[in-house]
Amino acid sequence: MAQQGTMTLLEFQERFQNEEVCRKHLYEMRWPDGFVCPKCGVTDEPFNVASRGLYQCKHCGYQASVTAGTVLEKTRIPLLKWFWAMFLMSNDKRGCSAKQLSIELNLCYSTAWFLCHRIRSAMGERDTQYVLSGYIEADDAFFGAPTSNGKRGRGTDKSVVLVGLSLNEKGHPQYAKMQVASDVKGETVASFAEENIEQGATIASDGYASYNILSEKGFVHEGRICDPISDPEHLKWLHTIISNAKAFIAGTYHGLGEKHLQRYLEEFCYRFNRRKFTLQHFDRTLLACIFAPKLPYAELTR
Repeated sequence: MAQQGTMTLLEFQERFQNEEVCRKHLYEMRWPDGFVCPKCGVTDEPFNVASRGLYQCKHCGYQASVTAGTVLEKTRIPLLKWFWAMFLMSNDKRGCSAKQLSIELNLCYSTAWFLCHRIRSAMGERDTQYVLSGYIEADDAFFGAPTSNGKRGRGTDKSVVLVGLSLNEKGHPQYAKMQVASDVKGETVASFAEENIEQGATIASDGYASYNILSEKGFVHEGRICDPISDPEHLKWLHTIISNAKAFIAGTYHGLGEKHLQRYLEEFCYRFNRRKFTLQHFDRTLLACIFAPKLPYAELTR
């Protein structure tokens, strides 16, 4: 895998000034050990068909685009604008809205919106490769404005989100997972845990009965009522992360409906999980976009 380099804003601006430089960097990130033909798998220096921006395999003659098979496949947006979008979305913990990108990159709003979702999709795809392990805090949260009953907590009709957060030996947060769910029933909670948490891990929750099923599914469950006065440390970090996620969505996107909420939560978790990789966010996001499948526009609008 390609080495993720560090890059400040000024370094990024100085390095990526035209399409050719962007294409060369994308090539090196995609094939760090030399060109590998997507068709025959042979590793060899290809012919550079510069007039079409393609690379031709010397063994089978297949012509490959550096963006084929990636989130950028068949894009009409210049690579330079893609690179800027990745840089802006991955480096600012507040994210970057489609409206802001459309202004900064001189794109129409619909193009910027689709571009953002494709990058977001790659971020989420990258994090599906990992599960939480060790000591986990788990709880449910509710996002968005209530639509009818006006209730709060588990009786609300806001969007239900299940959240898991791993802690290290010192009790500090490490990695987070968030998933939009249909309800907070036991089987739904169990499904979230089995998909996102390593078997045998210890899961701490509040005293809600639905979480008791975790002890039947191969996890060590520690459930007790949350009392911020007598037990302020219980689920403290988890609730902090949930508050940060809500502030991110409210501050940058001014609230979201349930349809696309999952991808925005994945964007939040992606940045949070890589918060210690200072100045490496661009290359890591570019790698995520290289290895993630293309997101069809129809999937966003149906």
